[in-house]
Amino acid sequence: MIDEDTLLGVLNTTPVVNGRTQDLWADDADVRQWAREQGDRGDIASLEWLRTARDVLQTATRGSLPEAEMRRMLADVHRLPEVSEAGLQWHLQAPPERMLPVELVLTWYDVRERRPGRLRPCGNDECHLFLLDRSRANTARWCSMKTCGNRLKARRHQERARRTATP
Repeated sequence: MIDEDTLLGVLNTTPVVNGRTQDLWADDADVRQWAREQGDRGDIASLEWLRTARDVLQTATRGSLPEAEMRRMLADVHRLPEVSEAGLQWHLQAPPERMLPVELVLTWYDVRERRPGRLRPCGNDECHLFLLDRSRANTARWCSMKTCGNRLKARRHQERARRTATP
């Protein structure tokens, strides 16, 4: 199963670089390599479903759940119980090309349930990245204090300085 750090990494595959959105999964070879590292075949159908899952989860994390797309991804997906000496385990069944994308969706829902409000977009409107706030107070605002946090704090400081310097 996909962990929350891997999910965050997927959500953050469309960073803004020099003012332009980049898609780190635009090249099939890049997304295929990632998929294979996760144990997926990385065939063309799987790559398209992975990109769709990423886009849907980014939209949902920003606030509006694309229900029709989510239903389409989760169609014909089942979790079946298996009882053994070790206890109850649930096994995911999905079409092969959607197994990894479905795992991403299930991890996203799990994070939203276990950590409500903590998976969110960066507070910098010019940034397209996401953060998972693990702080006790749930007050993190930026994907990175080094980049977005410092930039916004410096910008606000300069604005205040300009206002006080102007007679």
